[in-house]
Amino acid sequence: WGYTLAMNSVDPKQFGLSTRTYLIENKNSISIIIDRKSRIIMKDGKKILDQANSIQKIKKKAITLLTSAPVCGKTKIFLSENDINIKTLV
Repeated sequence: WGYTLAMNSVDPKQFGLSTRTYLIENKNSISIIIDRKSRIIMKDGKKILDQANSIQKIKKKAITLLTSAPVCGKTKIFLSENDINIKTLV
């Protein structure tokens, strides 16, 4: 990932998350990385929101979803309503 060069990898255990969760951090946000081909649906969106809430209990930073997968329209709206930005992973 080109993003990891500019940002620091973060240990998900410090937020009580699974070790299979990939997180990177920069000055003003923490990004959850999902690198897969299958669509991100509402079930995934709720899981992402839970992860974001766990992170924000410890660090008050903006949460961004970096993904290479297409995101379902309802899920995009759900995440944006909960202040989670979605960016494309190149």
